[in-house]
Amino acid sequence: MSKPAAREPQRRNARSNRARILATARRELGRNPDTTLEELARAAGVVRRTLFGHFPGRAALLEALAEEASEVLRGAMAAAPGPAEPADRALAHFTLLMWPVGDRYRMLLALARHDLGVERVSEILAPARAEVTAILERGQRDGVFPAHLPPAALSAGLEAMVVALLEQVNTGVLEDDGTRAAMAILIAAGVPEQPARTVVEGVGPAVLAKSVPAE
Repeated sequence: MSKPAAREPQRRNARSNRARILATARRELGRNPDTTLEELARAAGVVRRTLFGHFPGRAALLEALAEEASEVLRGAMAAAPGPAEPADRALAHFTLLMWPVGDRYRMLLALARHDLGVERVSEILAPARAEVTAILERGQRDGVFPAHLPPAALSAGLEAMVVALLEQVNTGVLEDDGTRAAMAILIAAGVPEQPARTVVEGVGPAVLAKSVPAE
């Protein structure tokens, strides 16, 4: 009769270890994508056997991080503005929502081609790509953004810009809470600098107050 009661603390301990390993992996891989699993175990304060019990290899650990990132992204998107929001404000709002997610999981971008594969990262980012494309379509239709590029092509370009900015965070060249990225995205979408600044200043405080800082 005592076995079920004893099993629950073990399960809680296992969940705690797994969460600590994932948090450590996000941090350490962000600093150095070549960090080994043995180094991650030491940094997480667990023995090698514990880490391998949860993640049999590097691919399993990265896939767990990818799934975690996908869940966090979907959760953040739940707070995205609706179609009634002007497109420039919606794009700034969405960029500010996504920046902490990208910042938290930016090491996945560095590891994408070698470990996860471009297809897996594309799968994770697909909902965000669709949302930005829809905002751009609406903005071009309403005259908020110039129609100098098809929305899907412009969305791809803006995504590449965000990836590049996150890589600059990786290298220490850029520090940003998302406001500078949101400004850059609006300008790249065709909004002049001063109106873009006004939009970000209007949207930013409320969004940033709800954002969870990257670990």
